[in-house]
Amino acid sequence: MTTKTYAALLRGINVSGHRKVPMAELRALLGELGHTGVRTHLNSGNAVFRTTSAAAEEALAQDLRDAMEKHFGFPVDCVVRDHAYLRTVAQACPFPAAELEGKQLHATFSSDPLDPARYAALDQASYLPEEFRLGDRVLYLYAPDGLGRSQLGEALSRPALHKDLTVTTRNWNTVVKLVELTQ
Repeated sequence: MTTKTYAALLRGINVSGHRKVPMAELRALLGELGHTGVRTHLNSGNAVFRTTSAAAEEALAQDLRDAMEKHFGFPVDCVVRDHAYLRTVAQACPFPAAELEGKQLHATFSSDPLDPARYAALDQASYLPEEFRLGDRVLYLYAPDGLGRSQLGEALSRPALHKDLTVTTRNWNTVVKLVELTQ
């Protein structure tokens, strides 16, 4: 049996005291699902685990969503990605990641491919120097003053823009750490 390492990226937990998911309980829950080597990174919903399951990433995400809703009593969207994908995301970054602070660069991971037509109505020039680029199931955002002050980030987070998708954003420091943890 081949063992593969994945990262589960949970969306919208532990924000301002709402939708609390203690990391110890998340680790235990992943263990109950049969995963091993479970670790969490930060308190914002990043878990790494190994599995011998041949299930696709979406099936692993659905199993975790179902278990979390049963355990915590509320739904938690998540995206599951393997090490190879995360490494490729980091390597394919269209912005000079090595020259930027982690808070200036973000990756929004998507459950499905991102159609450029979804973003066609955004006038990117009006947000400069902020920029975004699309990759393989990921949106890269350069926000020189950080995400909290980013007008483009706010525009990109509108629910209508990501209708029928599960999306969750991580700063570049977290992306790099997840690549390392899933190795």
